[in-house]
Amino acid sequence: MTNPSSGTASSGPLEGVRVLDLTTVFMGPSCTQLLADLGADVIKIEAPRGDSVRAIGPYGDKGLGPLFLGLNRNKRSVVMDLKKPEGVAALMRLAQDADVFATNIRPAAMRRLGVGYEQLSAINPRLIYASMVGFSQRGPYAGKAAYDDMIQAATGLPAIVAESTGDAPRYLPVTIADRSVGLYAFGVICAALHARNQTGVGQSVDIPMFETMIPYVLGDHLYGHTFVPEKAGFGYPRLMTRHRRPYKTKDGYVCCLIYHDRQWTLFLDALGKGDLMKTDPRLRDIRTRTQAIDELYQFVSDELAQRSTEEWRQLLPQNEIPIFPMHTFETLLEDEHLASTGFFQETEHPVVGKIRETAVPSEWSGTPPGRRMPAPSLGEHTVQVLAEAGFSPAEIELLLANRAVHAGAAAPEEC
Repeated sequence: MTNPSSGTASSGPLEGVRVLDLTTVFMGPSCTQLLADLGADVIKIEAPRGDSVRAIGPYGDKGLGPLFLGLNRNKRSVVMDLKKPEGVAALMRLAQDADVFATNIRPAAMRRLGVGYEQLSAINPRLIYASMVGFSQRGPYAGKAAYDDMIQAATGLPAIVAESTGDAPRYLPVTIADRSVGLYAFGVICAALHARNQTGVGQSVDIPMFETMIPYVLGDHLYGHTFVPEKAGFGYPRLMTRHRRPYKTKDGYVCCLIYHDRQWTLFLDALGKGDLMKTDPRLRDIRTRTQAIDELYQFVSDELAQRSTEEWRQLLPQNEIPIFPMHTFETLLEDEHLASTGFFQETEHPVVGKIRETAVPSEWSGTPPGRRMPAPSLGEHTVQVLAEAGFSPAEIELLLANRAVHAGAAAPEEC
């Protein structure tokens, strides 16, 4: 979501940064798309069969399913067969001039292929080698593969859902671990680039999913076990109560957050029950309210059920008591705020036609990023990227003939 008033022609703050992207599925591609959206030249290195996410959903038969489109815009696709020595040699040549090498392949496998940190840093000491792994490589889980569901389970998220809802354990229906770790990896890579610019030397950085997600969970729920010996149990009560959910009104659901003293005073005044702030000991302060959170959230729930959503929006001072109708997927696409900022954009993809995309959600006054390229077809940029790296036409033809690299159909020139 660039600032249209800036008037600055720029492809983003990371313009000039080149990233070799050996990541697949969700975690790695979400990280590298953030880099690409902010202007980095992200070259997605794919195996001959491509990222498996290409095949999921509508247009999966063309290798351009919706999940892939949502994770790989502004990238270029190069297909290399790293099981062939010529493919590895070609990748090494690309790495000579890269700033970042991002991968979510297990480090042992990368070393076996000959593209571990030691091999690549020997030819490019300025390289940032970012390895997104399941677990720290210093512990007994080092060799384990990891997926979003597995990391959710390993960090206790399904158990917390069960305890807070009274239902069976279940995973959150978003790839929360993949995307959260991808976001953290994006920040780590930017910090590593800053350090490299200060020192002139690159480094290897590991971003483990398990350890990254632990502070997400225990940051809220270590609670009484923060202290040694513990002073209370696990779990922040306000988050663990089963009454923490959208409140049902007469005609829908709303989020209504009543948290600090003034919000409780305003809410009770609106109900005509302002005297409760003085007479009900549960409402005395945030400590007593937290202790009685189950009962108080049930009280709010019972009250909100008495009126319509619009009545509550009119009755409560929205600038002081946050209240917001609960969106569905359908109504989210119609949100007036997002419409006014142009957050959802309809663009033309050269292969699958018109698609809906979300904007870059940061706004810049000086170096605004923007959409430069649609998500690529498999191998669409192989020849282009190799030529830019100094490969001669004869070398490229030989690599293609040996099937060490594969080239897909290029997009039309205007796209």
